[in-house]
Amino acid sequence: MTYSFRPAMRSEAKPLIGLYAESGNGKTWSALLLARGFVGPNGKIGMIETEGGRGEANVGRAPVGDYLVRPIRGNFSPIEYGKAIAEAEEAKLDALIIDSASHEWEGAGGVLSMAADNQSKGTKGVLVWQKPKIEHQRNFMLRLMQTPIPLVIVCMRAKYPMVQKPDKEWARSTVLEPKQADDILFEMFVHGWIDVGHKLHVTKYTLPELADVIRDNEPISIDTGRRLAEWARGGQPFRGTASSPAATEPAPAPSALQTPAGAGEVLSVEDMGREAAQRGKSVFDGFYRARSKDEQARLRDIKPELEKLFPLIAATETSVD
Repeated sequence: MTYSFRPAMRSEAKPLIGLYAESGNGKTWSALLLARGFVGPNGKIGMIETEGGRGEANVGRAPVGDYLVRPIRGNFSPIEYGKAIAEAEEAKLDALIIDSASHEWEGAGGVLSMAADNQSKGTKGVLVWQKPKIEHQRNFMLRLMQTPIPLVIVCMRAKYPMVQKPDKEWARSTVLEPKQADDILFEMFVHGWIDVGHKLHVTKYTLPELADVIRDNEPISIDTGRRLAEWARGGQPFRGTASSPAATEPAPAPSALQTPAGAGEVLSVEDMGREAAQRGKSVFDGFYRARSKDEQARLRDIKPELEKLFPLIAATETSVD
């Protein structure tokens, strides 16, 4: 296949949406509502399902209706996910849900398992992670980013990890993190976490207008998907109706979790730097190298603040140079 310059078209910018939450908060149902609103009542939705069949529990439930499922069982390697994505493309899906992507990272045969197997065979140093990370990038991340499927929704389990504070004491983080590679969220158009009241708390918008498409501090609904479909076609977002079904029925008590500072806003390079720093020094270093010279200068201006956010390094280490 050959490529040449052509006018840019928004329809080529396939939305990649990341949803993460603790168990029971409604990731799967929210993803199904978003997908059904996006594809319409007759569109074809498919799910790569890794949760032992739990992803099929909502089939036939209004307003989602029917959808296709491609299970992965036993071996959650990046290659198996890549095969499933290829089959989804062959099936000519209008929307794909991956529920869940966490198994590709921490499940049997996944990236962490591959690295552990290498260690058990006596492999040392960077070689422990070399092949697992290459397989992750080649067979999972690259397939996600280059798929022709019009909408891909990536569901992930989440946790509040333990982090080491500057005084060397360990404490539970206040930042909910997806169980996946540290940098996966940087590839998403929009990502956010879902609380126990099924409300979405957006942690990143790639473009300002997406804030009126996938709305912060609201449950995902059929209308959310309709607005996203209209945006993807290049039009103005569908505004929706008050009666549109949402991910709550009825809504439980509001979550005790607090929305992170800046949630639902378009992130500045400083805010993205803070987010990267909270995920570790290696993640931040990769983020920093990918910035322009002007953006790197802005990050150096807040160097002391950023270094305090690194969870596992001494305060004397330098990273923003």
